[in-house]
Amino acid sequence: MPSATAAIRMSEDHNSSSTYAREDYLTLSVSSSEECVATLLAAAPGIKTLGGLIAIDPQDLSPAARIDYLSALERQSSWLQAAMQRAIVAVAGISEGKSDGPFTGVDEAEREDVSSALRLSAGTAQMRIDVARTLVNHLPNTCSALATGELSAAHATVIARETAAAIRDGLSEFAIFSIEEKAIAHAEFHTPSQVAQQVRSAIAKFAPATFEEVVEKARDSRRVSCYKDVDGMSTVVAILPAEDAQTVMKAIEAFIIKGSSVFKISDLSKTDAHTIDSYDKVGKTSDSRSADSRHSDSRSADMKRADALTSLAGFALAASSEEVALHRRPITVNVTIDLPTLLGLSENPGQLAGYGAIPASVARALASDGKWKRFITDPQTGALLDYGRETYQPPQALIDFLIARDRTCRFPGCRRSAALSDLDHAQSWEEGGTTSLDNLGALCRRHHQLKTHGGWGIESRADGSCTWTSPLGKIYQTPARSIAESV
Repeated sequence: MPSATAAIRMSEDHNSSSTYAREDYLTLSVSSSEECVATLLAAAPGIKTLGGLIAIDPQDLSPAARIDYLSALERQSSWLQAAMQRAIVAVAGISEGKSDGPFTGVDEAEREDVSSALRLSAGTAQMRIDVARTLVNHLPNTCSALATGELSAAHATVIARETAAAIRDGLSEFAIFSIEEKAIAHAEFHTPSQVAQQVRSAIAKFAPATFEEVVEKARDSRRVSCYKDVDGMSTVVAILPAEDAQTVMKAIEAFIIKGSSVFKISDLSKTDAHTIDSYDKVGKTSDSRSADSRHSDSRSADMKRADALTSLAGFALAASSEEVALHRRPITVNVTIDLPTLLGLSENPGQLAGYGAIPASVARALASDGKWKRFITDPQTGALLDYGRETYQPPQALIDFLIARDRTCRFPGCRRSAALSDLDHAQSWEEGGTTSLDNLGALCRRHHQLKTHGGWGIESRADGSCTWTSPLGKIYQTPARSIAESV
């Protein structure tokens, strides 16, 4: 690629006693467009850096440099979003506006200004105002990280939203500072959704009594609703406590994997042939289905879950006149709780697999009905170090250790449960890879195939952390996961 010199000129008009134009020049002498992009990626976000990026056509770059260009633009977007937060607060005010009368609400005038200027709905405008006020008034480090491009706007938004209630409830400034710092560090290798989970867990740890009260109050909102849709469809919405929702989802997943054979036929004495046939269509391992027919199943995962839920409800109706004594909590609903909290000496939040932080009292209640597994963790990092094998039913120790250690697929940002993923050799068995902690890890089927056939490379370590290398040579880190935190 020929050498390139980028010269970007920017004009600024200043209004004072006399109006004049000042021209600033940013000249970058580099040997190639790729080096220019690399320089701009490392540069501090600002108008000059943005001007340099806009002067480059990404189509002229190599595939690897296009990724750097995209990352550099994202940093500029964060810088602009930091300025946007200050502008929103300038328009809407540093604090909530007052109601002018019985027919107007708080922030109504301010909200209308923002919604009209930005062409947003009133509800969206209010959310933007609330986030901006939280960031500017209470989260200075998040604002700084946003302005320097260390955080994306999405990451900053979830930090503000998740901490807003705690700030409103009077959580100490030290606690907010600690939560904010951990969230910013967590954001380096995690998605906004994962950062939100981490913030919730941190808040629960700093204010366990408040967390307990909020969760207990929220339980009263549980409900199941059915709404009519078009084309012969309906929508069923279940608002459930987290542990109950996990029970429902685990039952559906188990039904898909094992089919109707998970239920005793004696429980279905009054079930008609049509109903039994519909159950068999869901269970892929049903004896009545041949291997060829099982492989020809073209339903998506969502379709299978929907069919399984219908079949489970059908089983319940069919057995309604019989005595049903099923365990309420299947063993696959996993709860992590530290020993002092289990003994009632501390009130640290537990971790419900697939959800996140739950109050100590809920974790203790769930633990009372469960089978026990002992985990030993690093006291500084929380990383899983050892796995106790003293369980009611002796497990496959290595498999259980890996599922407990990784908890989700190890591809950056993926949250597919490790229990539903493949355990993959980072260095393949055929190439001399060992079946060991440092070479094995959970990968969902899609990312397993991406690693095997898509040109992605992985370097694995015993603590569960790994380094990914894309086909274009880009490096991505997945850190070790503390067993006491959500992922």
